[in-house]
Amino acid sequence: MAMTLRLPDDWDTALDEIARAQHVSKHALVLQGVALVIERQRRRGVVDEALEHILSHDAELLRRLADA
Repeated sequence: MAMTLRLPDDWDTALDEIARAQHVSKHALVLQGVALVIERQRRRGVVDEALEHILSHDAELLRRLADA
């Protein structure tokens, strides 16, 4: 799927410098960034689900520990 990405000039310049230093295209760098954001959101979802499970299933234990 094609898309146009408009970056502030300073971001574009920084992306150019990083791409040159890593010998990759700016496109490849943007894809890496998108992949990182997607993975971070997936992990956050897993952590949120685990925390919700702990808080709901161990609420009494957590209350007792807080009072100890």
